[in-house]
Amino acid sequence: MDKQHKSRRRIAREFALQGIYQWKIAGGTASFIEQQLRESDEFKHVDEKHFSHLLQGVLQDVSELDKHIQPCLDRPFSELSPVEFAILLLSTFELIHHPEIPYRAIINEAIELARTYGGSEGYKYVNGVLDKLAIQLRAVEIEAQKLAKNQT
Repeated sequence: MDKQHKSRRRIAREFALQGIYQWKIAGGTASFIEQQLRESDEFKHVDEKHFSHLLQGVLQDVSELDKHIQPCLDRPFSELSPVEFAILLLSTFELIHHPEIPYRAIINEAIELARTYGGSEGYKYVNGVLDKLAIQLRAVEIEAQKLAKNQT
């Protein structure tokens, strides 16, 4: 999918993913990383508010996000590939802080990011972890969907 057909939010997630990845690999402050990413020619296509909220929020809350993610993993969080690590942080942050975005949309976006930037089977792992997390973090939303489905 080329940039013209991606939503501004999708592009914001891609830039946030790059920033989290950069932080994981090379370190640096969220402000410095954000400033670097904003210099890209492609940044003009970004939902800037969402990007900044994601990047700053994730890097500020890594240890809190880790507490939610780790119980859903089959290995230490630190042993994940940097791409899976970044996608799981990003998606968990959205699950917690963006209840206005349906959990299925967040998981689907994470799967697309993992297919695009991760290893060949990484998207399956990301999907499994986020399914478990959604049950914990979005239980009310999931139950409401089940009820609505049963009434039709």
